Amino acid sequence: MTSSDQNEGQNKRRGVWPLGDSGDGGRFTVMIAAFEGWNDAGEAASDALKFLSKYWGADKISSIDADEYYDFQFTRPVLRRDADGRRRINWPSTRISRAKVSDSALDVVFVNGVEPSYKWRSYTADLMATARELNVDCVILVGALLADVPHTRPIPVTVTSDDADVRETLGIDASEYEGPVGIVSVLSEVAGLADIPTLSIWAAVPHYVGQSPSPKAQLALLNKLEELLDSPLDTADLAGEAEAWERGVDELATEDPEVAAYVKQLEEAKDTAELPEATGESIAREFERYLRKRGRD
Repeated sequence: MTSSDQNEGQNKRRGVWPLGDSGDGGRFTVMIAAFEGWNDAGEAASDALKFLSKYWGADKISSIDADEYYDFQFTRPVLRRDADGRRRINWPSTRISRAKVSDSALDVVFVNGVEPSYKWRSYTADLMATARELNVDCVILVGALLADVPHTRPIPVTVTSDDADVRETLGIDASEYEGPVGIVSVLSEVAGLADIPTLSIWAAVPHYVGQSPSPKAQLALLNKLEELLDSPLDTADLAGEAEAWERGVDELATEDPEVAAYVKQLEEAKDTAELPEATGESIAREFERYLRKRGRD
């Protein structure tokens, strides 16, 4: 490979963030993936993808065979009624759908499913084969984890990448986590080996209210995706659900003095840790988001 070829490849990769042109004047394709299970506290990540899929009118294009990758005694099929009232068994699977974002050069491939039980290497290889077939330019992995954070403060969202170009362009860091991983971490590594720029977005869900749904964490993830994709989202209804959720947790906390004291302790720790940032970049980011939304309205 010549030095000019290398420079051209680097320029294209640096052009990935912020999103826009694919480098050849065509459309830009992003794969966004989330998986129910260990990587999905409060189902915030998978619910965020379901919101985007519905919002942008994604159409299913394929799925991954459930028999190959799932233990049905662990992830059991569910019996439900369809629109006609007939009972049908829904098998755990991975749904792959695609949407074209209106008024944009952006195409989105959604990967939404249950974390598989078996053959993670083969499973992620199948997804990367699909990514190549669909000319995916980059991959965004979405997750949610339980953490010691208060429900009364903005949900922390962490953005990291193992790709040096992505980190430089976005001003983010590589993840410092070491320990057991879920399927999103495996998919991130496989995408990196395939030379597809990848970044991960994680929301921190208050562990004492980690059950589903978690609309406030879902909204935080959507706000970050809206910013990264530079594509406006109407999340007013979800914002109302998040406010109602917070009020409901407030009421539960007031009924238990120990929980109320613990929440206050988390609030104090959070406010102390973020006090320097509160007068800097965080306010600027929120103000920019407000101006964008006001301009759209």
